[in-house]
Amino acid sequence: PGAHVVVTGGSSGIGKCIAIECYKQGAFITLVARNEDKLLQAKKEIEKHSINDKQVVLCISVDVSQDYNQVENVIKQAQEKLGPVDMLVNCAGMAVSGKFEDLEVSTFEVKPYNVYITVAYPPDTDTPGFAEENRTKPLETRLISETTSVCKPEQVAKQIVKDAIQGNFNSSLGSDGYMLSALTCGMAPVTSITEGLQQVVTMGLFRTIALFYLGSFDSIVRRCMMQREKSEIADKTA
Repeated sequence: PGAHVVVTGGSSGIGKCIAIECYKQGAFITLVARNEDKLLQAKKEIEKHSINDKQVVLCISVDVSQDYNQVENVIKQAQEKLGPVDMLVNCAGMAVSGKFEDLEVSTFEVKPYNVYITVAYPPDTDTPGFAEENRTKPLETRLISETTSVCKPEQVAKQIVKDAIQGNFNSSLGSDGYMLSALTCGMAPVTSITEGLQQVVTMGLFRTIALFYLGSFDSIVRRCMMQREKSEIADKTA
């Protein structure tokens, strides 16, 4: 309660839901996004969940992908009004779907300073960003994506906030998410000895399950490739 939480991409989707979840727990919120109208709309929605009359939702319209100095200035303004930032949630941006060869090239140590990181692996989530992603998603990717259900942003946000508060390095949702985070843990830090032991013990089982997943995904890709080749032959003979 009383923590200052800054959420980039906080005007919609998972970002907005994380802001709501933190607000429910008494936090002060700074929303950062490009669209001012969406920011004000999100602010009204978040304020409905206040637990005391001292809470504040501050809106800042800025493109975090552009001028760093401008971003730095608005964060300073937020700190002057609501105090030091206790939690920074980066939800700005969206997935860019497409084949690797078709995508354009773009560029995109904190522990000694007592800053801790939680890396979230959200599943397919019913957000405006996911809807936009589906517009350019290749058939293979869409079919693979459809093998699992789409989650609600409120559900995803609640899990991310819970893991961040507990200091967990990884945040995942559901059995598939847990399995993926365990399989890709590598040199990632662990929150407890128990977590590390669980990863060691389950690694073999999860790898076996993953091989079945990969077999299914490969089958989908092959079927799509054969279908595409048949279509190309039909077009040539037409």
